[in-house]
Amino acid sequence: MPEREPHPRIFDGLLHLIPRLPLGEATLTGLIEWEMAVLSDLGYGLDLTSCAVTGRSDGLAYVSPKTGRAVSEEGAGAWAARLLPLPGFLTGSAQPDMAAWRDGLRLTGHFLARDAFGNQHRPLPQARAMLYDRVSAAVQKDDVTENAG
Repeated sequence: MPEREPHPRIFDGLLHLIPRLPLGEATLTGLIEWEMAVLSDLGYGLDLTSCAVTGRSDGLAYVSPKTGRAVSEEGAGAWAARLLPLPGFLTGSAQPDMAAWRDGLRLTGHFLARDAFGNQHRPLPQARAMLYDRVSAAVQKDDVTENAG
């Protein structure tokens, strides 16, 4: 954040998030939403309201890593593999689970690394990268357990 610039939404969000940290996984939704607010306040807000290709607001499944705009399953077509997954809890279409939190952390992490930290020639903080790695490992573990049973 730029020095000496007030960002009450970010500050208040952080004050709300910190006491919830002991709740563990339940805090991840709030963290991802807070990171989206940080991006927005810095001028890099994501547009998850409608598909960048079709203009429709239903079926949103991806985000363009270049523009930060949502893309529907239909609009993605052959480009789907190059897009970032959009977790449904960010659009209100699904409840969060570990895979959705992983996708949310990947989404915000991409834009934080590129726009917030990258413009300062700094990497994403190691603790943030480690959080993504842990959530991702938990998803892989769940996938292995489900496939074994």
